[in-house]
Amino acid sequence: MAALCEAFTLCGLVASAGAGAGQGIVGLEPGPDPDRVLLTDRGRTATLYKVSDQKPLGCWSVKQDQTITCPAVCNFETGEYIAVHDDKVLRIWKDEDINLDKVFKATLTAEVYRIHSLPHTEPFVLFKGGAVRTLDALLAAPQQEIENVISDEVIRWSEAFMETQQPVLIFTTEKNGNYFVYVQKVNPNILHKYKLKQEESSHPLSFTAYAKNNILTLLCLYSNGCVYKILMSLQHSVLEEEQILCKSLLLKIVVSDTVLKGASLAILDKDHVAVLGCLDSPPNIAKECLSIWNTKFQTLQTSKELPQGTSGQLWCYGERFFLTHGKVLTVIVYKCETSSLAAAVGKLKDTQTSGMRTVSSYVNWNMLREDDLGSPFAQQSVTAKTESKRTLRSRRNNVAKVQQDTLTVERLLSDIKDSSQSDIEEELWQFLSNAQMSDFQATVGYIITGLVNRCKTEPTFYPRNCLVQLIQTHGLSYSLCPDLMAVALEKTDVHLLQLCLQQFPDIPEAVTCACLKAFLSINDDSLQGTNVNLDSVISYIDITLSDQVEKRSATVQNGFSSELMEEDSCDIQLTAKSHVVNTEELCPVGPQKAALLNAILYSAYSETFLLPHLKDLSAQQVILFLRYLQYLYIKCSENVSMDFPGMLSPTINQIMDWMCLLLDAHFTVVVMLPEAKGLLFSLHKFVRAQVRFYSELNKIEGSLQELQRTKPPKDFGLYSIEMLELV
Repeated sequence: MAALCEAFTLCGLVASAGAGAGQGIVGLEPGPDPDRVLLTDRGRTATLYKVSDQKPLGCWSVKQDQTITCPAVCNFETGEYIAVHDDKVLRIWKDEDINLDKVFKATLTAEVYRIHSLPHTEPFVLFKGGAVRTLDALLAAPQQEIENVISDEVIRWSEAFMETQQPVLIFTTEKNGNYFVYVQKVNPNILHKYKLKQEESSHPLSFTAYAKNNILTLLCLYSNGCVYKILMSLQHSVLEEEQILCKSLLLKIVVSDTVLKGASLAILDKDHVAVLGCLDSPPNIAKECLSIWNTKFQTLQTSKELPQGTSGQLWCYGERFFLTHGKVLTVIVYKCETSSLAAAVGKLKDTQTSGMRTVSSYVNWNMLREDDLGSPFAQQSVTAKTESKRTLRSRRNNVAKVQQDTLTVERLLSDIKDSSQSDIEEELWQFLSNAQMSDFQATVGYIITGLVNRCKTEPTFYPRNCLVQLIQTHGLSYSLCPDLMAVALEKTDVHLLQLCLQQFPDIPEAVTCACLKAFLSINDDSLQGTNVNLDSVISYIDITLSDQVEKRSATVQNGFSSELMEEDSCDIQLTAKSHVVNTEELCPVGPQKAALLNAILYSAYSETFLLPHLKDLSAQQVILFLRYLQYLYIKCSENVSMDFPGMLSPTINQIMDWMCLLLDAHFTVVVMLPEAKGLLFSLHKFVRAQVRFYSELNKIEGSLQELQRTKPPKDFGLYSIEMLELV
């Protein structure tokens, strides 16, 4: 699933002489860090912007009679900036430089099309004649002769990548309606030329590409709304004759009789692409919009109309779109999630793998009394998130390699039927470490299906290490191996079940409830020493020996007593005797079982299908699960962020959803059980304290808003700090 989030204006676009604001800009390149971009307008100026603050950090211009002719870039190795004006004049400057006329200058002998800069390597220059030079080579001899690689062809697009620690450049050219693709390796210097098969009624509008595993994948957007995928190998080390590229249809984004104009294409991740363009159909008015498409399910995920028009230029850096909208440069934040049926019909896992959150403040809801509702709390620290990096997956189109992989898979599947468990483990390790399969997901599915089938027919055979290793490839789902979790339940392999619950997005609700029932039935003592991932519990669980707890004196906060219930008071503190302990402060299950239950909370589900299976839980299992959910709810509420730090930790929404589902499925049983009476009463008081607190916050918010409305406005200029005092 994908979504477009908030949008804001980065800067206005000033029309240069002979070019309107609607004609776009020369280019937008990444700056020295992810929050900075370098904008080159259609004129004389290059400006460095800080995106989060929407403000310029530096602006450099050439002389009045000069024009910047290709996008300025940042040299990531030196921190300098590079630009070309009047096609042949190279300029290099630093942040502290002001006048470009006084910075380094080199006049070249051929016209430059574009400069490409990549991290961990020096920039290289692509000339309009197709030749490529590194920046250092040009600076050493600026007047060197530049050869003409392409004849009577015009470069339309170019891009650069780092593949196997070597820079690779790809650019497309056009000549008399024919399109050609050039792939240039810089070290060693090897150039390959390909020809795109010409379409009768459409032509290419935009190109984008990515490289992985020595395979270059080129995506082409045509005017008929079709996105084609082309695969090219980077392993050729010798020059070959011109080849005609074969393309396959990846996505069709428009209906018939509709023409796509002025469009751009961008890759977001392995399942999503973005398209910016104008749909023009004869009976309707042309509409310009930005849309995100899912190439896996061939569906439109989201779109946004651009009523003020766009130049058709689109850039994508750090989960942010940059595009021209009318006379401004607009930034639109987007989010892409894993494509799965769970996201469409159920509840997708709310993963927190994007980063760890740090919270410096602490709130104890059990200490909250009505007189203290106005007390100030420490402010929450700024949440630090590390943006996850998404990688793109490509497929090989090499027939010989596919045949070799097929034979290897067949041999491994044959050995699985009769070989010993140790031999299978060794062969599987060698296969996964050496094989580069054309269809990795299907191949892993065949292997694990063979292992599970033997487990079902041969009870003594259970290659646990092989199964865990295959699951950790992240190429499996429940639908690929539906009997795997059934075998793991039969063997009571809690570690394998935990991995499946954390990684499979399409587990049926019946299987989820079967795992929940198994986890609740296992004794905590039997889980001691079990290989269970405890990452989801180490941030909050309190492991205290019972004999140590009984010796300490405790102050009961919101403890249950008949007097409190009769007086309907939840805010009185009682100092208990030394042998009385507040059970809400202790986790009702051990850390291993808590981690397993967290995997259940994280699993995807649909309420309609989950409720009938939850009724299969026994009364004791329901009470135990409710006590653990109550413990999580209290611990989670102690953090101002209302979330646990760490990976795969349950969120407050997941905890409340499961608590409500459990009460809906067992309401009659819970009401009638005497041991559930104190649990429900404690939950009621805890929630009521929170409601009172937020009610008082709403009153304060209303008072501040009213104070601002009644106070006469004053002109404080562009910036001011004003203190409001409530008496």
